[in-house]
Amino acid sequence: MEWSDEGVILGVKRHGESSVILEAMTRGHGRHLGLVRGGRSARLRAVLQPGNEVALTWRARLDEHLGLFAVEGRDLRAGRLMARAASLYGLTHLAGLIRLLPERDPHEGLYDALRVVLEHLEEPAVAAALVIRFELEMLRELGFGLDLSACAVTGATQELVHVSPKSGRAVSAQAGAPYADRLLALPRFVRDGYALDGIGATELAAGFALTGHFLRRHIYEPRGLGPPDERAAFIAAVARDAGQDAKS
Repeated sequence: MEWSDEGVILGVKRHGESSVILEAMTRGHGRHLGLVRGGRSARLRAVLQPGNEVALTWRARLDEHLGLFAVEGRDLRAGRLMARAASLYGLTHLAGLIRLLPERDPHEGLYDALRVVLEHLEEPAVAAALVIRFELEMLRELGFGLDLSACAVTGATQELVHVSPKSGRAVSAQAGAPYADRLLALPRFVRDGYALDGIGATELAAGFALTGHFLRRHIYEPRGLGPPDERAAFIAAVARDAGQDAKS
């Protein structure tokens, strides 16, 4: 058994004297693990860091085996990501979300979305908006996608400013007015077609509240889990970094 693919490193675990077990999100083969012989060597240590993009070749005698990875670095961004708390927490949170996916289950769209987030993870406001969109994509890939295309009550496609916390469907300003205090806010940037520049702190907070509600309801609580600390730390670090950038 053999295949070659591109991937993003999620983590490594020490194995024996000199090897590591590499966990990567690949484009065509999903979240995949494999042994890297000599992975603790000085030559490979810098390559096998979370967040780095690599070229991978996986080999095994049988498909169900752990197998061996041959790894070649492509974009070694890990050092840059570790320089800011927001980037580091964001990377850890993204890796945790991906680990909710079944191993070896392809999710090409999610892989492409991950690469986009990583490319902008050093830009606080943009990174936060992209992480929110990534969380929405995760919900969709796991079968719990939100329907933000039209109002659940009237069918209108304009002035969609709320989301029902029960159905996950959009609600227009007019239809939702009597129940506004029981509905979740729908920030404009969450819907397809809206640019990510100029997004304010209030919109970002609303976006995280929206995705956080459905992640808890559909993903974390059924697994007996609470919201990860890394997510809260990322949100706090983004707010702090954005404030510092605004002053400079």
